[in-house]
Amino acid sequence: MVKLSQRLLEIAKKVPQGAKLADIGSDHALLPTFLVQQGTVPSAVAGEVNRGPAEAAQRQVRDANLSGQIEVRLGDGLSVLRPGEVDAVTIAGMGGALIASILDAGEDKLTGVSTLILQPNVGEDIVRRWLRSHSWHLAGETILEEDGKIYEILTAVRMKPEDEGDAALYADRLLDGLRVTGNTLLQMGPYLIQNPPPVWFAKWEYELDKLAMIRRQLDRSVSGNAEEKRSGLEAEISRIKEVLECLQKDKP
Repeated sequence: MVKLSQRLLEIAKKVPQGAKLADIGSDHALLPTFLVQQGTVPSAVAGEVNRGPAEAAQRQVRDANLSGQIEVRLGDGLSVLRPGEVDAVTIAGMGGALIASILDAGEDKLTGVSTLILQPNVGEDIVRRWLRSHSWHLAGETILEEDGKIYEILTAVRMKPEDEGDAALYADRLLDGLRVTGNTLLQMGPYLIQNPPPVWFAKWEYELDKLAMIRRQLDRSVSGNAEEKRSGLEAEISRIKEVLECLQKDKP
């Protein structure tokens, strides 16, 4: 039985029982191997874009005696799939912009897929925006810290034509008297911001530190648009601080 990191275990929990799974960027096929061994999924495709990782995934599958249930395929993103072949897709451990581009490039391969489980290392807002604009409902968000890194896992389900989209999920709302806009919800997470755990506060404190460093760099810049960039950055810092202070004020 393979052992998974806490991050991969949390992703595994999101995969529907009985799903036919595709794990894109499979990292030694650990996730599909675990899920087949657990009986969560009957079969899986493990996709890798580079030959070395694909060969490592094939070794893992052979060692687990699961070659009849897990197929390792070499290819770019969702190109390894046939339309209608799977009903759940996991993509984890890469940037949000790359995840969105993989989904864009292979959108025709998502035919029949009802669940997406996505774990961007950065750029979570890019993934949320992609989901919202492509008729996928953000059904849940999980945040965790492991080995000094913070990860968010986004679970999405395909919307039906009669659904009204995620307008309500991203509608402006009041949090303890503070009006939070849709753009802030896309950035900070509509579920996480509603009931934020301590690790969420830690993430955004870290993000504020990074933004402050960029602002200091802009202070030393002599470029013509530095002032405009600085103004936008200060507005973003102020908005994030306002949200954190509002949500922290009732905490011990």
